[in-house]
Amino acid sequence: MKQNEILLNTPLIDKMILDEIGDEHIGASAETPMHDQAFALSDQEKIEKIAAHFSQIMHTLGMDLTDDSLKGTPYRVAKMYVQEIFSGLNPMNKPDVRLFENKYKYNEMLIEKDITFYSNCEHHFVPIIGKAHVAYISNGKVIGLSKINRIVQYYAKRPQVQERLTVQIANDLKKALQTEDVAVVIDAGHLCVSSRGIQDVNSRTITSQFHGKFSEEFTRNEFFKYLQFGNSEIK
Repeated sequence: MKQNEILLNTPLIDKMILDEIGDEHIGASAETPMHDQAFALSDQEKIEKIAAHFSQIMHTLGMDLTDDSLKGTPYRVAKMYVQEIFSGLNPMNKPDVRLFENKYKYNEMLIEKDITFYSNCEHHFVPIIGKAHVAYISNGKVIGLSKINRIVQYYAKRPQVQERLTVQIANDLKKALQTEDVAVVIDAGHLCVSSRGIQDVNSRTITSQFHGKFSEEFTRNEFFKYLQFGNSEIK
């Protein structure tokens, strides 16, 4: 039996239990869970199929799809899912990263901070909005600054949990830069916390990954010090 058929035949109480387990991230993988037919359909075929399903969702909710304001919504949502907010699911959209020789012989840390991203919680499909702070120490090669931002955006544009997002960015940067000396800190707000459930609009979630020299206290503290530069509370 296929996975979606199993879920459709799961008793309601079991579905509720599965939802709670999902919230607790039990069994979460560093890789985004994808089934083996994930790329069997073209983007356009996915859009058409999602639009049809979303029409049914709206109809079930009681909305009148003949209304001028609503009749185009299923297609707009489907196109947004495939081409924009979940475009990071498609490896064809992964940024092409080119390495350049570190001709300046700059051997201190380089930090790209306050990278704004919009992701979506994989448990409720509502936004995660935050900032990523990324640093690395060159191992003889460098990449363009915009590529760091693009790597962050690529992994953010998929259903996510923040822990996985942090790990994926760090692992990809280590591979792209051919160095272990990488740090990633993410500070984000989750609408699954602020707009539903506990409805806490003030809490933030912070996750981090420190590798290589950043695992050492002195280097990690230097990184944190630089993150404070430009903040209004620093005098």
